[in-house]
Amino acid sequence: MLALIRIAILLLTILLTGSYPSLAQSEPASPPQHPSDKSQSPSPQAPASNFGTARKLMQEGKYDEALAQLQALAAQNPKLTGLSHELGAAYYKKGDYLKATGYLKQAVEENPNDNEAVQLLGLSYYLSGRPNEAIPLLEKVRTWYPFANVDAAYILGVSYIQVKNYPQARTAFARMFDVPADSAASYLFTARMLLRQEFDPIAEEYAQKAVALDPKLPLAHFLLGELYLYKSRIPEAVTEFEKEKAINPAHAPTYYKLADAYSRIQKFDDAERLLQRSIWLDATSTGPYILMGKVLEKKGEFDLAVRALQRAVTMDPNNSITHHLLGQAYRDLGRNEDAERELKSAEQLQQRESSKQ
Repeated sequence: MLALIRIAILLLTILLTGSYPSLAQSEPASPPQHPSDKSQSPSPQAPASNFGTARKLMQEGKYDEALAQLQALAAQNPKLTGLSHELGAAYYKKGDYLKATGYLKQAVEENPNDNEAVQLLGLSYYLSGRPNEAIPLLEKVRTWYPFANVDAAYILGVSYIQVKNYPQARTAFARMFDVPADSAASYLFTARMLLRQEFDPIAEEYAQKAVALDPKLPLAHFLLGELYLYKSRIPEAVTEFEKEKAINPAHAPTYYKLADAYSRIQKFDDAERLLQRSIWLDATSTGPYILMGKVLEKKGEFDLAVRALQRAVTMDPNNSITHHLLGQAYRDLGRNEDAERELKSAEQLQQRESSKQ
């Protein structure tokens, strides 16, 4: 059932990073430790032969066929041991969390020691938008794996954010990152998570608390700068990014974001200088190249803008914005055929992105 947890974490990553694309950071990659590990109390089940066909179908991604097999077993023997667990797990894996909660709740009632059902029920409540009901179950899971279950701590922390219990969220994230709950780092981690959940005022408050506790904490001023930049509070953003640059002078994203702030107030020479430094520190990110193209185009340096944007296209050919900007730069140079090609590519990529939503 390890794949069930991976599906949940993948979905969480998609949902949580969608709100602040420019602020998205990597989500926890490792799935929660499986609650039915042999070192824990196993969940009593019927003989594997009863569910073998359904489990094989689920492994193949044939969830509807697996559910049909389980429903057939239910018709033959509604009291079959472990059937509620299997049905709940199948609906969970399919992504039907509302139905999963019904069967998993029944499985826990039938066997309170079914640790896997408890964890999947907590996750199903969370993924179906019921954090209040998820929290007690996720807290129980935490007591089983106080150190190893990092993703469970993450989901628990986000659940506390959703019910606006910020101190408990901070405790969960502190536990997740193994730092004291009252430390500057704990406030910073929680501020980042709050920002992703679009709790901007509380995120600002927590980031400011982190800075108050440790004015030289790396990335604390950077987070405040990101927040102010997103809110178009440019002078405040510039101040925070300059502070971060003084503390953390080798952090390429700080130069990039500071350049973005300067470009918005038309300080294009300063922006270009900072973007060059960002690229020297990290030549693997497309963002600085794209912004460099925009800045150079504003300065009328169209040939150089084209070179920067061509580099960005080479690095990420599926970015519609880059193709659009490159098309504009070609048009500025009078290269209409190249411009039409790039603008057409941008339109096609935009249509493809829209069809996926």
